[in-house]
Amino acid sequence: MRGRGTSGAASPQIRTILALAAALCVGGCGYSLQGNLPDHIKSVAVPVFRNRTTEPGVESTISSAVVNAFTTNGKLRVVSLDAADSMLEGEIIGFEVQSLAFDSRLNLRSYRLAVTMNVRFRDLKKSAMLWEQQGLREVVDFQVAGQVADTVSREEGAVKQAAVEIGRKVVNHAVDRF
Repeated sequence: MRGRGTSGAASPQIRTILALAAALCVGGCGYSLQGNLPDHIKSVAVPVFRNRTTEPGVESTISSAVVNAFTTNGKLRVVSLDAADSMLEGEIIGFEVQSLAFDSRLNLRSYRLAVTMNVRFRDLKKSAMLWEQQGLREVVDFQVAGQVADTVSREEGAVKQAAVEIGRKVVNHAVDRF
């Protein structure tokens, strides 16, 4: 004699209840399986982010990377503030370079760069906050194989790499969150 629930296949009623429960959970959390922005949002403005760190120029690099990520993604046109349906604004609140590894002569050979930001995505047509993320952090490790000038050059490359990753994350949040 077979015990209840051991057949390996759920009854149609149980499948229906599970499907309804899943739909209610997804709907109740405010998420959609489609990942669409509100219909009226077709464009975004990305003002240069504020730099609250002592690292000069990092705001331009990160802002440019975010604009490039929106352009590459293609779901929103990047336009000027006066023509935009939405606005993505941010501030860079942390910029840290840490030593990771030394060679046999105690020369630094590996570093870790961490950039931390606060980001806000606003619906300008409805004067509403779409989302906000405090403390968005991106970490990039980079190697140095030479003189101090190499370190500076590698750090600039690491900032650009971190900026690209930040741009991707921010755009994914902006266009796929709904």
